[in-house]
Amino acid sequence: MNIGIRMHDMAAGTIEERALLAKQQGFTCVHLAMSKTISPAYMDPAAATPGLAKHLNEMLHGVDVAVLGCYLNLAHPDEQEYQKILKKYVAHLQLCRWMGAGVVGTETGNPNAAYRYDPVASHTEAALSLFIDRLHPVVEAAEKIGATMAIEPVYTHIVSDGKRARKVLDAIHSPNLKIIFDPVNLLHPDNVMRRDAVIDEAIDLLGDEIAVVHMKDYHATPDALVACAPGLGEMNYDAVLRYCMEHKPYVQMTLEDTKPDNAEQARLFLEERAEALR
Repeated sequence: MNIGIRMHDMAAGTIEERALLAKQQGFTCVHLAMSKTISPAYMDPAAATPGLAKHLNEMLHGVDVAVLGCYLNLAHPDEQEYQKILKKYVAHLQLCRWMGAGVVGTETGNPNAAYRYDPVASHTEAALSLFIDRLHPVVEAAEKIGATMAIEPVYTHIVSDGKRARKVLDAIHSPNLKIIFDPVNLLHPDNVMRRDAVIDEAIDLLGDEIAVVHMKDYHATPDALVACAPGLGEMNYDAVLRYCMEHKPYVQMTLEDTKPDNAEQARLFLEERAEALR
């Protein structure tokens, strides 16, 4: 495994300062969301140039970008707003190609302008069809550019589980569409009592297409799962770690919801857990 970290979870500083700290803490890769790490202005499609890609790579000092984040709502109900969003995805795919980054990552949105989970509308077949229709042009652009798009299933979004993610993969049927696998994002108070079955099903259905893994932990409450750094909550990582060690050599695995004072310990926790499973 190549364990990395979200840059926006690190102590405030420039990309160069954060990259150097990531190396010092033993991380080999990062999840880079430019709007959260640099400025929202960098989401403007006009900002994506080979020059920006070169500059970012120089500032990263050899730390790989596992995921270039573009977490926008492809299911936005307004067509004009969707066209603006589509241009941002295409620009991120171009930047990804120029940088030599792993994937452009996205979650799958909700069928409303607020990007708000609707327990009824978000999980309908109509919402899933809309998302697939909206994702098609993004993946077509990825194919032309020579970059990879990756979707991240989340229970409170349209693509909420392994079955719905499999439908998306089968409908678009492109080698340029992959999965970011975040097991905790598949969980919710509605299904956390079936945690292991939910995660096992997703691995069975999506395993071949998993390009990147996100790792965080959680504390369950009756109303929500509260995210935290790996090792600080209730998550059982054994199935995910075993699968990665057996089938995903050197997969990039970025930590989420860490804090500057516990990120390195979270990495060590996962490494020690993996070693115990060998």
